[in-house]
Amino acid sequence: MRDLPEARAFYGDLLGCPEGRSSPSWIDFDFYGHQIVAHLSPEECGHRNTSEVDGEAVPVRHFGAILSMADWDSMAAKLEAAGTRFLIEPQVRFKGQAGEQATMFFLDPSGNALEFKAFGDLGQVFAK
Repeated sequence: MRDLPEARAFYGDLLGCPEGRSSPSWIDFDFYGHQIVAHLSPEECGHRNTSEVDGEAVPVRHFGAILSMADWDSMAAKLEAAGTRFLIEPQVRFKGQAGEQATMFFLDPSGNALEFKAFGDLGQVFAK
């Protein structure tokens, strides 16, 4: 991260991730049931490469969360209302196919790419 107060505002306030332990150089967040640690490391910020997926330039290095469709819709609306600039606008990908999914890509303030997705009636591709 390039700035910890900025990370705290983005992950904590905007995305709603509860904060855990922290120090002057890092912050733990509960990222939808998983830990993400925002380390102060400005020289490592940003994404650089993309790969084509379903006609879109998907950031090669990214992470994210799988939400319910209702939570995904709420998050998309919240991000749009906050003026988020999307790399890939909220949309449904692979319509009518196995793996149909709602997806959106955006950057955190340090340039890390995030994907939030949800699966509809066709079921999750990650189901066991």
